[in-house]
Amino acid sequence: MASANVHEFTDGNFDAEVLKSDQPTLVDFWAVWCGPCRAIAPVVEGLATQYAGKIKIGKLDVDHNQKVAEQYGIRSIPALLLFKGGKVVEQLIGNSGSLKTKLEEAFKKAL
Repeated sequence: MASANVHEFTDGNFDAEVLKSDQPTLVDFWAVWCGPCRAIAPVVEGLATQYAGKIKIGKLDVDHNQKVAEQYGIRSIPALLLFKGGKVVEQLIGNSGSLKTKLEEAFKKAL
């Protein structure tokens, strides 16, 4: 991971790290070959630092963790899902210019 505040989620740790987390958790579904995924990485990393201790933020590589991606119907990446209490409370697909603003609004609602 590029930032100490960005967690790595996998099929194996998803339940414990995301669904059972006591904090709202943002999952960035991505892949190494995905250009838009790489483009939003600095935004995700910046938010992970800004919201450290309040919101858990991490990435899940869909190529290596297909079970979770399939479970949540991820068909297009980047896909960002915000979980709270084990449930998806916000979902953003793709790379829009207002991604940071949309995520910050979702974080405010979840906190």
